[in-house]
Amino acid sequence: MHKVITFGLAAVCALAPLRAGAQTGPNITALRGLAPVSVLDRTPEGRAALAANLTVTGAIQFGSAPQPILLPLAEQQLLALRDCFITDGNAAELADGLGTTLAGAYQGKARYEDFKTFTNVSQSVADLIGYTNNITKADSNAGKYFFGNATTNGKTPVSAEAAAIYAANGGTPDVFGKAYERPAGGQGADAFGNSRPFQTLPRLLAYRGNDYFGRASQSLDWLVGPSQNLTDSPSYPSGHTTYGYTESLLLAILVPERYQQMIARAAEYGNNRIIVGAHYAMDVLGGRTVALHAVAHLLANHPAYVGQVRQNPAVIGEMSRATDGAVAITDYRAALDAARADLTAFLEGGCGGTVAACAAADTGRFRDPAANAALYEATQTYGLPTVHAKTARGPEDVGALAPEAGHLLTAAFPSLTLEEANAILTETQGPGGGFLDDGSAFGVYSRLNLYAAAGRAAALAARKPTQARTAR
Repeated sequence: MHKVITFGLAAVCALAPLRAGAQTGPNITALRGLAPVSVLDRTPEGRAALAANLTVTGAIQFGSAPQPILLPLAEQQLLALRDCFITDGNAAELADGLGTTLAGAYQGKARYEDFKTFTNVSQSVADLIGYTNNITKADSNAGKYFFGNATTNGKTPVSAEAAAIYAANGGTPDVFGKAYERPAGGQGADAFGNSRPFQTLPRLLAYRGNDYFGRASQSLDWLVGPSQNLTDSPSYPSGHTTYGYTESLLLAILVPERYQQMIARAAEYGNNRIIVGAHYAMDVLGGRTVALHAVAHLLANHPAYVGQVRQNPAVIGEMSRATDGAVAITDYRAALDAARADLTAFLEGGCGGTVAACAAADTGRFRDPAANAALYEATQTYGLPTVHAKTARGPEDVGALAPEAGHLLTAAFPSLTLEEANAILTETQGPGGGFLDDGSAFGVYSRLNLYAAAGRAAALAARKPTQARTAR
């Protein structure tokens, strides 16, 4: 059942601010990379992109956009409702991208019994997921209040290093709130800035269905409560999308036979945040870029990203609840290899065949490569207009700008060299000139097309001599 909600200036329920810790070096790097959003209102190109962001978001949310989604719209909306709960501890909700056979085995063991209690296929997989999520989530969460009202948690001023980002680029916080006439603290607006689509769109399509736990629910329950209240949770970037790409990418790397399908699942998951009314297209693009950037640095064993002690999390929406048990990974590639060995053994035992054979046995919505490619292409830029003309003129050299990016492919296809992987990423990258694609190393991640790149990488790897799956 659908319901059209028209939002005027009526106030909605409040949400306690998301807590943010001290800003780490990776957090500052992510903030700098995401910062081009803060200057969009200064140029005609930026203002056009902001206007298109709201228009595109509204069309997708209301179901009037001709999107190449993988399910009929009504079913896609119900999936978006189920996707509102983040299965942070085990990627259970995302694992359907593994295909019906492998997903059945995975989800039979990895599941949530309630909001806080979850199981996993092995401790090595749980540790890898927990550590990786904490790294990427920290970068994403650091941006929420920074781009909302230049604080760490709604009230505490950011560090001098973070504040210098605004000073350097001349940007301002609350760009969405100002552009969409819901400035921070106003009636019906987010108290801390960057009000979300359900607060700024002239109309919102609300609908009923079952949530992840099979309980009767509706989309508004996950926007204004009681299941989750995002009223005073700044919109940019999308934490759900960061999570969706993080865990989908992990499963893609661990099960490379399903790399493209898992990337399509990531794109679908981010798009579902628009469908439910929680995020703008720009939020999703920002969340995706954060995830790809951080995971690449983890795979490169960058010293700023490894060797930290992180809690294994269970997350409700974008609010963390840590479980018992800390995880410290000093060699990320070794941890990845251990998780792959355990997951491969588990999946082969569960499906009764090789991973490759079971991966091919798929009758689900990801069985059509053309449909998967179309979905990913549609979410690559959401058709938002060019902001940076210089980077729109041609491909950027990934190996020169962000050489660690190639690990996103070599970790799954170890017979490729890093140079070959970066060449593939350069050749397959999507359109340039987007609002984040300002010529920076971070910006180039915003235009990576991992769906196309994985297809090219798999084809090249198939022509090479077989190498051990654990080769690095």
